[in-house]
Amino acid sequence: MKKSTVIKAVGLLTVAVIAGTALTGCGKSTSKTSKGSDKDVTVWVNTSDETPEGKAWEKISEKFNTDNGKGYKVKVEYIPRSGSGGGYEDKVNAAITTNTLPDIISLDGPNTAAYASSKVIAPLDDYLKDAKMDDVLDSIKKQGTYNGKFYAFGFSESGVGVYYNKKMFKEAGIDPTTLPTLQKPWTWQEFQAVSAKIKEKFNSPAIDIQLANADEMLTYAYTPFIWSNGGDVVNEDGKKAEGYFNDKKSVEGLQFIQDLVKKGYTTNTPVKKGFETGKYAMLLSGSWTMADLAANYKDIDYGILPYPVSDTTKKLVSPTGSWELAMSSATKKKDAAAAFIVYATNTESSKIMSLGNQVLPIRKSTAELIKNDIPEGMKFLMEQNQLSGKSRPVVVAYPQVSRAFQQAAADAGYFKENPDVQKVADTRAAEMQAAIDKAKK
Repeated sequence: MKKSTVIKAVGLLTVAVIAGTALTGCGKSTSKTSKGSDKDVTVWVNTSDETPEGKAWEKISEKFNTDNGKGYKVKVEYIPRSGSGGGYEDKVNAAITTNTLPDIISLDGPNTAAYASSKVIAPLDDYLKDAKMDDVLDSIKKQGTYNGKFYAFGFSESGVGVYYNKKMFKEAGIDPTTLPTLQKPWTWQEFQAVSAKIKEKFNSPAIDIQLANADEMLTYAYTPFIWSNGGDVVNEDGKKAEGYFNDKKSVEGLQFIQDLVKKGYTTNTPVKKGFETGKYAMLLSGSWTMADLAANYKDIDYGILPYPVSDTTKKLVSPTGSWELAMSSATKKKDAAAAFIVYATNTESSKIMSLGNQVLPIRKSTAELIKNDIPEGMKFLMEQNQLSGKSRPVVVAYPQVSRAFQQAAADAGYFKENPDVQKVADTRAAEMQAAIDKAKK
């Protein structure tokens, strides 16, 4: 069989290893699970069976095997993902080159476009008749859509807020009745005024915004600063970064980050677990932090506050997006594979995943179902998500675009070396554009 290109310009998640590389493989599909019954399918998930998420998958798969009514059987293969993205992604990328993908894979939401445009995954639209899509959050539908087709179904949602130490706020003289709400969030200036009080009281940075993270967290958590100000990373169709990421409104979002560092309200080199140990009064983080606090830092009395918003627009924007399930284009068992994806994202399965793994639900019905079984912080993030959630850009060259964004944020933080934020944005926008243009060829 004549060899054909399987995927173009795919950094996928292991950007440093294969970004921009064209992978090739035999045109004949030899799906890993093509042997055996056409009712038996395999799914790869990026965690171990010992984690809360792994245990949730075990429950969901067992219920599917018992309840589906068509004799379908799913086997879950657990492939842990390392902090740098290795492990799971390495195996997926190797399977792409050898055409040995399983029937179903999990993938991070922003990478939908790369997988879909490269025909690694197949559209699910024909299988969603009974999926009750009106009940699914818009953010989940948007992150799984590419070129008007729905390719990947998110099985969990996420959110980020400003965790704050109530005791430290009180000691700094901050009146709790003046704290921001989702209906009336704090502006950048108001956020900095609170940070100034905390810095003065404790002679230390007020917040860890996780600027030291050299990973996707920076893109995920900081894009709302740009969006709130009316800026963007790329245009709507994901083909233009220049003129968008280096637009004045986007640059002002990066300037807000730089100002936090310059004024000493945050730091490029935070103390590890500084919020959890009382070093910092605030932490910009996601729902996963609640589980850590509940298990290991029970003495901290904390709350969660909304994102600071642009003084110009006063528009609240918060980040969304998480991992999804998608059907491999190589599978010959599309009915069984799609049946599991739909089942794994229904109301009951979403409840199992949300409560078991401390993640936000993907459905409105699930949110209503679990509202009395979750902590106040989770309720807050769920509400913020529904009011202001926005998913990351849908762009084929997302891994490279994200990496350039991360570098821009890091550059802005080192204000002495990079005092001109516009110059930083111009440089990184050019990098984004080059990656986008290369992916189109």
